Amino acid sequence: MEELINRMKTVLATTFSFYLKAQNFHWNVEGINFPQYHDFFGKLYEEVHGAIDPIAEQIRALDAYAPGSLQRFKELSSITDENTIPSAIIMCQRLMDDNDKVISDLMFAYNEAEKQKQLGLANFLQDRIDIHKKYRWMLKSTQRG
Repeated sequence: MEELINRMKTVLATTFSFYLKAQNFHWNVEGINFPQYHDFFGKLYEEVHGAIDPIAEQIRALDAYAPGSLQRFKELSSITDENTIPSAIIMCQRLMDDNDKVISDLMFAYNEAEKQKQLGLANFLQDRIDIHKKYRWMLKSTQRG
């Protein structure tokens, strides 16, 4: 069970980091297609933000404490901070790359949940995987012209 708890903590940290980067890009995007990017990033970060609390609650349901500090999230997440303001197209590329990291972490947790016969949690994670696969399609589609 410890492996599943650790996987879920990583999912929480990576999801939070992805949310924060998407919100940062929402605030700071510029360019000719500003309204479209601003709206897209806004919808993206709002939906992901809505998943953070349920992920933490899933950790608590496993009788563990959810990490809740920026330092702990930084330690657990594979997503790096964004310290620059890139172009909108680079923002999409970085979010797509980071979204792939979220999917990977979700898949590891999903496989462990199935192994531990935590079927409700596995279903929850599968739903999150599907959502992030859709984000991947959308982010990838912004890069084609």
